[in-house]
Amino acid sequence: MSILELFCDVDDFVQEYWEAWEQTLLQNGKQQRHREHEMYPSEIMTMLIHFHQSCYRTFKHYYTQYVSQHLRAEFPRPLSYPRFVALMDDYLVPLTAYLQTKFGKCTGVSFIDSTALAVCKNPRIPQHRVFADLAKRGKTSTCWFFGCKLHLVVNDQGEILAFCLTPGNVDDRRPVPKLAASLLGKLIGDKGYISQPLFEDLYAKGLHLFTRIRKNMGNRLMPLLDKILVRKRAVIESINDQLKNISQIEHSRHRKPTHFLVNLLCGLIAYCLQPTKPTMSREITVDLAA
Repeated sequence: MSILELFCDVDDFVQEYWEAWEQTLLQNGKQQRHREHEMYPSEIMTMLIHFHQSCYRTFKHYYTQYVSQHLRAEFPRPLSYPRFVALMDDYLVPLTAYLQTKFGKCTGVSFIDSTALAVCKNPRIPQHRVFADLAKRGKTSTCWFFGCKLHLVVNDQGEILAFCLTPGNVDDRRPVPKLAASLLGKLIGDKGYISQPLFEDLYAKGLHLFTRIRKNMGNRLMPLLDKILVRKRAVIESINDQLKNISQIEHSRHRKPTHFLVNLLCGLIAYCLQPTKPTMSREITVDLAA
């Protein structure tokens, strides 16, 4: 998607949403100063999202070296970089609402997984202060980390259905009931989601959760189609890889938790706007429909 197409889509959303959102803001009874800035909300949101579609690794270089120098025709009144960063907090709620409009629909086959989002390097954990009360130490299959977990649910077409953010020490199975509240059919996860009570709870709601079995578990019969679906978990693993290495939702340069959330939301939006996404093969999709 070009930056012009992105701006038009964001601007259409802002025109419908912004006025209604401002009317719902809570007032504390005191007179507040609302400073008008030269850039429109749709322009700011477009830049925040487009950064994750660009090849730049840091937002500062993207804004100072690309936007301010090469996008003067598209954005003739750019703010200074410190002023732009100061306004990012105001767009947390609008970006959340915009992301909701880009979610896909349940197709009957869904994948769930979690990925670690480290907020600092492990040697710096004792000195870290930005996420001291929010991030926790967690462990992946390869290493320990200090940060949060992104829990993601996608369909077989690679479209995001739901997501959740938790501290790094939260069990992967805890947010599953909320994430799967609107799902039906089959839900495929890794071995971290093995739980008989969770399976029974979801099955009673019309959702079949299945995973691979651990080595210390007894063998269980499984239909051939379900075995094939378990092997297709590479879909959501590829999505997590793209979110980290293309959309860059993980880095250790955040100075405020709200900036971390804005960066995460914009990375998810940028992925949702990709023209092609990791998907299952068409043959398996046809068999499921039959």
